[in-house]
Amino acid sequence: MRQLWLGWVLKHPWWVLLGTLVLVLLMSSGMSKLYFRGDFRVFFAADNPQLLMFEQMQDEFNKSDNILIGIAPADGQIFNTTNLTLVKQITDAAWQTPYSIRVDSISNFQHTEADADDLLVADLLLDTAQLDEAKIAHIRRVALAEPTLVKRLITADGTVTAINITVQLPELDKNKEVFDTFGFARQLTDEFSQRYPDVRFYLAGVIAMNHSFAYEAEHDARTLIPVMFIVIVIMLALLLRSVVVALATVIIIVVTITSTLGLAGAAGIFLSTATVNVPTILMTLAVADCVHVIASVQFALSRGHDKQSAIEYSMQRNLMPIFITSATTAIGFLTLNFSEVPILADLGNMTAVGVMLACLLSVVTLPALLAVLPVRPGKVKPQHQQDTAMDKLASFVILRQRLLLPAMALLMIVFAGFISLNKVNDEAVKYFSPATDFRQAMDFLDQHLTASMSMDFVLHSGQSSGVNQPEFIAAVENFSQWLAEQPEVAHVNSISDVFKRLNKNMHADDPAFYRIPQTQDEAAQYLLMYEMSLPYGLDLNNQLNLDKSATRLTAALRNMGSKEITSFEQKSLQYFASQFPQYQASAASTALMFAHIGERNMASMLQTLPLALVLISLLLVFSLRSWRMGLISLLPNIAPAAIGFGIWGLYSGEINLGLSVVAGISLGIIVDDTVHFLAKYQHARHEGNNAEAAVRYAFNSVGRALWITTAVLVIGFSVLMLSSFRLNSDMGLLTAIIIFTALVIDFLFLPAFLLKFDTKESQHHA
Repeated sequence: MRQLWLGWVLKHPWWVLLGTLVLVLLMSSGMSKLYFRGDFRVFFAADNPQLLMFEQMQDEFNKSDNILIGIAPADGQIFNTTNLTLVKQITDAAWQTPYSIRVDSISNFQHTEADADDLLVADLLLDTAQLDEAKIAHIRRVALAEPTLVKRLITADGTVTAINITVQLPELDKNKEVFDTFGFARQLTDEFSQRYPDVRFYLAGVIAMNHSFAYEAEHDARTLIPVMFIVIVIMLALLLRSVVVALATVIIIVVTITSTLGLAGAAGIFLSTATVNVPTILMTLAVADCVHVIASVQFALSRGHDKQSAIEYSMQRNLMPIFITSATTAIGFLTLNFSEVPILADLGNMTAVGVMLACLLSVVTLPALLAVLPVRPGKVKPQHQQDTAMDKLASFVILRQRLLLPAMALLMIVFAGFISLNKVNDEAVKYFSPATDFRQAMDFLDQHLTASMSMDFVLHSGQSSGVNQPEFIAAVENFSQWLAEQPEVAHVNSISDVFKRLNKNMHADDPAFYRIPQTQDEAAQYLLMYEMSLPYGLDLNNQLNLDKSATRLTAALRNMGSKEITSFEQKSLQYFASQFPQYQASAASTALMFAHIGERNMASMLQTLPLALVLISLLLVFSLRSWRMGLISLLPNIAPAAIGFGIWGLYSGEINLGLSVVAGISLGIIVDDTVHFLAKYQHARHEGNNAEAAVRYAFNSVGRALWITTAVLVIGFSVLMLSSFRLNSDMGLLTAIIIFTALVIDFLFLPAFLLKFDTKESQHHA
């Protein structure tokens, strides 16, 4: 069958190329259906419990999607005429932000005070023309004494302030809506930067984060793919020493990528921060297949074969290894379907399909291309002449096998021992490089205010208007104070503070009455008077639901890892349940969602790895037709990932969403080297060679192809390190480390292992 198929391909190469063209055009037609989504919700499945809780909270209260504009004057004084005027002007202009429903700042804070029996409610800064020293002192005194403002919209020392714009997107075209909203805020701050050159502005919040997700993904697509493409072309031309075969490889790469993207579009898959990496990953994987075919053709040509027999020689030796390595790589990526993150599953499926397409094109279209292109035979070497570098390496391994085997085993054990230094840590803000504007803004505002992490708690009274009950308000107040005392919490925004302030106002601003109202009627009356006095857009819907049966309490958190966040959630809910069993509480926030997804994703990936390992091992046993060889291959396939994660434990120690999938991905890729080396080794053994001769033959026939493909793969994944999106850059770096480690193990440990434990079979063949 193989001979018939290959004979037909080589006899009718133009028909093969025409058929490929038609098939590629059909598959690529779906590219027009591709679209891009960059909002943070793409990381969560529709039935994700934290997302459902978050959405329920968003429905019950005002949306919490926001843009936070940080304002930091060079003189460090917010409370002066110039800077208070600036705050007032931006606050007023911010209402024009697309889809905005609320703007909060120190200037429009609804300050309350008593006037005889009346309650006066007004902006803290209503008219900048009235600003004088007395007015500024009054604004400063009120703002720095108000718990709902300090550490949320103004620093305790009055050096930095922020304006919070709450938006409600219609979600018809999320990407456009985010870019429109963020674009307006950016234009606004740019205009004020020109008018106030001594003031620095920072844009943070959920909308800024969504914009950064989308922007960085699109930026990666525009920059990394062209960089990777150029690097691969140059490397292939240099390493394969032929522009023609480099061109053939490029053709296979291009049609693989366009076909994969077309099939994804037809299947309804959208592009995201994860799937924009598919072209870059497929470039490296498609190259690996092509290099093995081409290197073997060049090897045969150098031994005096004509072009057709050289292609036949290459396909006879590479057909099964290419299929097996492609299948194992596809299995590795298909394990991402067990991920809790939908876009990682999309990444896995798209890459798996692309890998198998690359396999098909490499064994059908590439031979046809090589048959019609002017591939030169190069300098013919005698049969006995070996690849000098590879032969020297083979001699070194054979000579030093007794030292290499224990030394490599010891190194593997030592580095694998550092795996325990890693911990799962997912912070959405840290997904972005410190060089990005968004990360710098969040880091600055986190340092001075509380911008990046928060946890919303919904406390249910169990009945309509229950929030007016003094005992419920007392429960809210108790919980707020407990939260404020926790080391993880920087600020608490609670409705109980509003009730205490209103109670004081309604008792002639007597500080002694800064406490919870004593009766439900009092609380209801105060709240009604206050709400009737509030202007449009500044009501209490962000803290109270419609029937006033529940309140939302927001705890701003200090920077911490995912385990700490989930622990804090559990600790907080347990405290409330133990102290107030008559009420119900739930928690939600974007930080909490990412914390949970990181933990669950790592757990699901660890559970999936054994399945992938079993499937890959069975494929290896099938391809090598030997249980013994299949078992021998296990160690060099497992060890690189163990060593890689050990090195990562020393280097960073933080495992995020991107890294949680690396083990599965790399497991499929690194099998490539092992399969090709063992296939050539086994071929030599079946011809009657002893273990030493078989090792030497494997190095000479496939060693060059292995280091070329490894170099391309390492550089390919290293290109992802240029990404400002840490999920991509970290994944690229760790995968590159693992792939390089796999080559070292296959060149130093695997042959030494074979020389030690494959002696009986040698005597049998002898």
